[in-house]
Amino acid sequence: MTGDPGLAATRASYDATAALYARSVGTEISDSIEAALDRSLLEDLALLFSHGGRVADLGCGPGRVAAFLAAKGVEVVGIDVSLGMLEMARRAHPDLRYAVGDLAALPLADRSLDGAVCWYSIIHTEPDRLDAAFDEMARVLVADGQVLLAFQAGRGERLHRTDIQGTPVALANYQHDPEDVARRLASAGFEVRSCAVREPELVHESSAQAFVFAQLR
Repeated sequence: MTGDPGLAATRASYDATAALYARSVGTEISDSIEAALDRSLLEDLALLFSHGGRVADLGCGPGRVAAFLAAKGVEVVGIDVSLGMLEMARRAHPDLRYAVGDLAALPLADRSLDGAVCWYSIIHTEPDRLDAAFDEMARVLVADGQVLLAFQAGRGERLHRTDIQGTPVALANYQHDPEDVARRLASAGFEVRSCAVREPELVHESSAQAFVFAQLR
């Protein structure tokens, strides 16, 4: 694990709310949580690797994206910092592989992945710490490896949560600037292939949603 001062608080918050999260968000990709654009991007990612290639779901939570990709024939491993979340993932999707790790210290060998997805997993990483996460992704991806990121769009605003449905937490969320994310990806050796931002359209959304596809040069 890295020395990120917010990492322990994030892990503890998700450990405490893992069962609640799985009940409220679910353990599968669904049209109540993901809009049509979101699901189409995941379909595109699955299509890239359905005939071969190893993909990691980084910050996998209860295994929603990992299960989606596996159902499309993708070889996938789910990685999360929270043991509680991984327990939810194993209960829901026992046939998948999982490992403990954080974005800046992945338990993977150099050049061991063909692709990666960070589905709302960089939202707890402050902007200045994104560089370490993107460098780590570059380390574990093969040349031309693909990554898909989803996050709430903004200008780096920090939102602090102290309670989730009655459970005390200490959780910081960041609304990242898509242009800043693109610049930091480029600095880590990626070429941004596409960037889409949509307005909030689902009940649980209060900000724009951003999606970035990038390829390691």
